[in-house]
Amino acid sequence: MTSLSVHPTTALVKTLFRPYINSSRVHLERFVQRAASSVPRGSLILDAGAGESTPYRHLFRQHRYESADISGNVTYKCDISSLPVENDRFDLVVSTQLLEHVPNPQAVICELFRILKPSRQLWLTTPLFYEEHLQPYDFFRYTRFGLRRIFESAGFCVEEITELEGYCGTLAYQLEVASRSLPRRPASYGRGLPAFLGAALGTTLRPACAILARVYSHLDVQNKVIGAGQCKNYCVIAMKPVDRSLRGCATEVFNLSSGESNVAHTRPVSNVE
Repeated sequence: MTSLSVHPTTALVKTLFRPYINSSRVHLERFVQRAASSVPRGSLILDAGAGESTPYRHLFRQHRYESADISGNVTYKCDISSLPVENDRFDLVVSTQLLEHVPNPQAVICELFRILKPSRQLWLTTPLFYEEHLQPYDFFRYTRFGLRRIFESAGFCVEEITELEGYCGTLAYQLEVASRSLPRRPASYGRGLPAFLGAALGTTLRPACAILARVYSHLDVQNKVIGAGQCKNYCVIAMKPVDRSLRGCATEVFNLSSGESNVAHTRPVSNVE
């Protein structure tokens, strides 16, 4: 039986007329699915910074799922840097798109270290390139080097730092923003002929950018072009070591604001039912 192949031109035309998709969301769901499959059924999971609608709860149907955030239908309604649970509680901690919204990211990572069981993992995503959002609670963007420093300072062994999406995903996002943000009024570009040329280009390029955004977003879902540090978001997988001798930074936390080291004391807390 012969399979029918789609002509490249036909495939391109279909892509042009598809709606724009946020490839980061596709890759993010795949990342969380990987996290869920990395632990046995019945494992106790914490979704740290789960959001009001806890959108990834359904991926943990085979596990015991708990969530934390400052609002919403969550298990623990609290500051993520001060979770009301005992030490070494969770088999897996997942945190997606939270770290840019906390004023003290080091304190949050140290807290997630505290509540994670030894030899278990934290799976986290956070942006490198993205417009301001949820203002005024949008504080940071992270390089892979900054993330490694924060995690290792908390005592984690960093096992993986990778791009969530590829450059095509970043480009698709930039093009989508341009398709709705390029100014179309000459006054936005100044005065004279350059201003009119700028307005004409802005008006012409908006629909072109919208079409290209669709193309590149679908290309990014199919295959990630990575390795140049040009992603929108980074993924981190980090393990809490069993051997205390490997936790050289667990008891000495680097203070990013002052540049000084402070001893971090584990605080005993009672369990919340």
